[in-house]
Amino acid sequence: MIPFNKPYITGKEIGYITDAVNTGKISGNGKYTRLAQTFFEQKYGIKKALLTTSCTDALEMCALLLEIQPGDEVIMPSYTFVSTANAFMLRGAKIVFTDSRIDHPGMDEDTVESLITQKTKAIVVVHYAGVACDMDRIMELADRYGITVVEDAAHSINSFYSSKKGTRTPLGSIGHLATFSFHETKNISSGEGGLLAINDERYAYRAEIIWEKGTNRASFFRGEVNKYGWVDLGSSFLPSEVTAAFLWAQLEQLDDIQSKRIQIWERYYRHLSGKVEKFGIRLPSIPDFAMNNGHMFYLIASDDNQRDYLLQSLKKAGILAVFHYLSLHKSDFFCHKHDGRELAAADLYTDNLVRLPLYYELTEDQQTEVIGHVLRALELVNA
Repeated sequence: MIPFNKPYITGKEIGYITDAVNTGKISGNGKYTRLAQTFFEQKYGIKKALLTTSCTDALEMCALLLEIQPGDEVIMPSYTFVSTANAFMLRGAKIVFTDSRIDHPGMDEDTVESLITQKTKAIVVVHYAGVACDMDRIMELADRYGITVVEDAAHSINSFYSSKKGTRTPLGSIGHLATFSFHETKNISSGEGGLLAINDERYAYRAEIIWEKGTNRASFFRGEVNKYGWVDLGSSFLPSEVTAAFLWAQLEQLDDIQSKRIQIWERYYRHLSGKVEKFGIRLPSIPDFAMNNGHMFYLIASDDNQRDYLLQSLKKAGILAVFHYLSLHKSDFFCHKHDGRELAAADLYTDNLVRLPLYYELTEDQQTEVIGHVLRALELVNA
């Protein structure tokens, strides 16, 4: 059996967790929390980083920081995970969905400006598969209309955007706010976990209060106030030191993990390119301004019948490949709230996208087996 995903263990996780336990400090905001946060701040130029229990929680913090109120509009892609929308709907926002790009499942930047109204409070970009949206265009719109940008960078650790000026900027450091995921399916994992990146200093102080259950507890422990109390809305967004210690072991090995995942991604592309197109299959496309961080390798089938056959055929061979998001504008929960616009590209990816196994310990022999079964299945379904 070849699983779709297998969490990678570097070997140092248990040692760091034991160290955290032995210090007697296993609640949040201790040694390993600070190590992880400093890592993101120094490596990626993030002004302030706060570990969270999930990327979902980090998105909910964004909604609180932006003071989203009922009736505020938030623009985001339909082809994304439900957490992207839930975080803002919980505060009463009206979600306005964009379609995906024709060449990539990320949001279609060309459609964003037409969706902006006087009620638009935020644009949430989702860097699908760690591949950047066109952030020059998004930030220009945000500046012109006075809108906040949130980067949902759940897939995007150690991925970059190349601007028109030629600068190479880490994803998660461009928008006013950004969020990362350390779920077990991500390149870097702590089982569950996330991070809020604050790139606009206006939000830094309040973010820490929201993070600490609406209190100024962090300021108290730094000696900035002589007592702490309830000063704002907030919740328990901090992960434990056990989670942070696990994460730190992963972050120490980031370069090795990324290198291996990109190597696997590139081998898929090299061995499938020129062979699957005759069956109507599309391979991943990466815009010139983006890069590949080895998060996900996918195929885009010609239709849902071909997609389903491919998934079933691989499963029978002991290979777990999976589809991905279901367009949120057509979900049972949201369909009656949608404004009726057709989002054809998002629906195409919903029906046709297939993700192949990709994880650190996927061997060359296993990958050869996956590639071989994909090609054989396509020959059979098109015979």
